[in-house]
Amino acid sequence: MMKKWLSLLLALALLLAAGMVSFAEETDEGNDVDDSVEFPTDMDEEQKLEDTVVTEVRPLALGDEGDDVKFLQLRLQSLYYFSGQPDGKYGEDTKAAVRKFQEDNKSRGLQITGDADVDTQVMLASTKYRGLKYGSTGEDVKDLQIRLTALGYYKGKISGDFLEGTQNGIRRFQKNNNLESTGEADPLTQETLYSSTAIGNYDVEEPTATPFSDSAWYMVDESDTGVPMPETPVLFEKELKRDSRGDAVKKLQERMKLLGYFDGSITGNYQDKTISAVKKIQKQNGMKVTGRTDEETWNLIFNNPGIVMPDATPKPEPTKEPTPFAITVDVTNQVVSVYTRDEEGNYTIPVRQMLCSSGKVGTDSPVGDWVLNGRKARWCYFPKWGDYARYWTRINASVAFHSPIYSAVSVKAIKEGSYEMLGNRASHGCIRLALADAKWIYDNVGAGTVVSIRTDLPKDEELKTALKAVKPKHSYDSPIATTPEPEYNRYVTPQLKRALKYKDDGEAVYWVQCRLKELGYYTTKCTGRMLNRTVAAVKEFQKDHGYSQSGSVNQELIEAMAAAEKITPEPQLTPAPPPAD
Repeated sequence: MMKKWLSLLLALALLLAAGMVSFAEETDEGNDVDDSVEFPTDMDEEQKLEDTVVTEVRPLALGDEGDDVKFLQLRLQSLYYFSGQPDGKYGEDTKAAVRKFQEDNKSRGLQITGDADVDTQVMLASTKYRGLKYGSTGEDVKDLQIRLTALGYYKGKISGDFLEGTQNGIRRFQKNNNLESTGEADPLTQETLYSSTAIGNYDVEEPTATPFSDSAWYMVDESDTGVPMPETPVLFEKELKRDSRGDAVKKLQERMKLLGYFDGSITGNYQDKTISAVKKIQKQNGMKVTGRTDEETWNLIFNNPGIVMPDATPKPEPTKEPTPFAITVDVTNQVVSVYTRDEEGNYTIPVRQMLCSSGKVGTDSPVGDWVLNGRKARWCYFPKWGDYARYWTRINASVAFHSPIYSAVSVKAIKEGSYEMLGNRASHGCIRLALADAKWIYDNVGAGTVVSIRTDLPKDEELKTALKAVKPKHSYDSPIATTPEPEYNRYVTPQLKRALKYKDDGEAVYWVQCRLKELGYYTTKCTGRMLNRTVAAVKEFQKDHGYSQSGSVNQELIEAMAAAEKITPEPQLTPAPPPAD
C-alpha cells in the first residue's frame, strides 16, 4: 500500500510538471498568493490515475537511465538545482544536483549522498521551492526579493543575488512568523512567505529583548560590483584599535590586502600600517576617519559589496543636516523637554515637554550627553524584570525612552502604578513617559539626536504643575492629557476683581506669566498657576518699575505690564587701565 501511495505522489508531481495539476498563483498588489493545489476529487478518476503509474519506485544512482531519471532531472531543473539537458542519464551533474537538494533539505531527514533514494524522490516531488541562502542567485531569488519588498522586509535592489540585505530580510520575516530565524530561505520559509497568511514587517508588535544590542540591520546595494565577497557574512565581534591582537586582526589584515588597501605582513597586531589602511578605507568611503575598526567599518570591509575600492573615485563625505531636535531630561523636575533650532541654529525653542520617571536612587539614569543611534522597537522586553513596555527608543546601551510598564504584550496589561508614578523617580534607569509621549519620540526623533540627562537644573513647580498627568477616564492605555492653554493677547488685559497672589490660578495668571516671559522676567512654562517662579518674576518686575515688591498683582500692575517695553541692559564700561609710570 505504501508503494502505491508513493507512486501516486510521483504521478501527481509528474502531472504538475506537465501543467495538468496547477498552483493557483493569483498575485494582487499585496502579493497574496493562494497556495491551494487542485487534486482529483472523483474516486474513479483517482483510481484511473493510480492505475496508470508504475507500482514500484526504484532508487536512482550514478549510471542509471530511464524516464524516471528524466523526470528527476526535470524536477531538479524546475527548482533551479539542475542546469543541464534532461536526457534520462544519471551523470555527475545529476548527482551534484541531487546532493545539493539533499543538503538544503537535511533538516527534513534526507541523507546527503547524491543518490536519489525513495525518500529523496518523494520529497523532491512534493517540494515547491529550492532552499536559498547567502550567495544564491537566480530568478527565484528575484521573486524572493519582490515578495520581501511587498511585505516590508527588504529595501534593496531586485538583483537576483542573495546577499546581506536579503538575508536580514529573511531573518526578520522568520522571526515575525514564528520560524527559526536562520536567514536562510528554506522551503518551509518560502511556503510561509508566499502564503496569504504571511505576516508583514509592520503587521505585528513583537517584543524585542532590551537593552542588549544585537547585530545591526544593514541595507546594501546588492548589484554586482565585482568586489570579492565572503561566502557568508563575517560577523562583527568587538572594536579593533591600536595594540589589538588576535585572529580578528589577522582576518582584517587579510581582507584589506585582498581589497588592495593593505600591503603589510599578516601579523595579527593592530599597529601603524593597519591603522593607515583602515583610515584610507574610511576616507575613500566617505566615513569619519578614526583608524579604528568599529562595527560600521567592519561591515563595510567584509560585508558590503558596495565598498569603494582604492583606485575608484572616493565617496564625498556626506554633509550632515542638523537634527531637528535636541532633548533634555531634567532629573530634578522629572521633565523631558524637546527643543528645535532657533534662527541662529541653537536648540532653544521648546516644542514638547512631558512628565517622566527617570531612574531611582541606586539605579540612576546616567548623567551626560548621549547621541541616539536610531534603534527602536514598538514593544520591548526586560528579561531581568520580566516586564514589557511600548515605543522603546534607545538612548545608550543600558537605557531608553519608553512607555509605562506592561505585564504582558497587550494594550490592556499596563501596570497602573507605573503610570501614576510619572513625575517621580521610579525606573531602573530608563526614561518612562506617558504612552502618547513615548510614541511621539518614537515617531519623530531619529538617529543623531543629542539627549542630555541633567541633575543640575533648579526646581520648577510651575513646570511640573503644567504637565501633571490627568488620570484617563477609561483605561490606563489612554494618552496623557493636560489642561489646554488659554489664548494670550498682550493688548487684551484681564480685568481683576481682586489682586492675584501665591497659589491663585486662572486665565489672568496665565496672561501675567506670558507677559512677563515676553519682557524677560519669567523663563519657565506658562501654567496659569501662580507659584514661586511667578511670584519671583513679579517681584523683579516691581523692583525695576518702582513698585513695592509684594509679589502680588493688582489692576495697576497689569496695566503697567501691558505698557512696559523689554529692558535692554546697558553695556558695562570697562575702566581704562591706569597710566604706566
